[in-house]
Amino acid sequence: MRLDVLTLFPEMFSGYLSQSILNKSIERGLVEIHVHNMRDWSTDKHNKIDDRPFGGGPGMILMVEPVVNCVRDVQKMAPEPGTLILTTPQGQRLCQPMVEDLAIHQRFIVLCGRYEGFDQRVMDILQPMEVSIGDYILNGGEVASMVLIDSLVRMVPGVLGDELSNWDDSFSRGNRMLEYPQYTRPREFEGHEVPDVLLGGNHGAIEGWRKEQSLEKTKQRRSDLLDS
Repeated sequence: MRLDVLTLFPEMFSGYLSQSILNKSIERGLVEIHVHNMRDWSTDKHNKIDDRPFGGGPGMILMVEPVVNCVRDVQKMAPEPGTLILTTPQGQRLCQPMVEDLAIHQRFIVLCGRYEGFDQRVMDILQPMEVSIGDYILNGGEVASMVLIDSLVRMVPGVLGDELSNWDDSFSRGNRMLEYPQYTRPREFEGHEVPDVLLGGNHGAIEGWRKEQSLEKTKQRRSDLLDS
């Protein structure tokens, strides 16, 4: 899978791309991630790509020409142009089934907004898929793009140690309930003990307990998942 990230702040990604699972996936050639500075497509001598909004109002707007040129040039950097995604609070809510649908594609271009957003003509011309990670406002689209990338990379075969992990995760199509409680050593800490059923070696009983716990947690915290 190849992901190209278009941003005004490429330095934000240096630490992120060096973290364990993602970094190992890149080193093993399972994932390619390329970060591009949209300012490189500016026609201004100061590399400016934002301007005041027509009609007045607060903040600055990202200009249409450098953004469109940037996207088009990056699309040409690989044999297929890829799926263009714009991270925006106005987009469709990101969820695990959406991630599973997207993960069949091999290339993505992720467009990170800043300031008061993009000139509307960016969306009109490029027709990106608009994706939101939640009903709140961030300082920019970079953090949201990292959330999207993390969710997509986990779907690439070979990235996770156990290929069943994605199927069992909360919210996945394989499991529409929240995940059951997990425990490891020590068996007791400050009066809190590991449930006996997990220590007995009866795999049928363990599986039944986990399903029970998963259902109960979902009822308490996200009953809407059961309704759906």
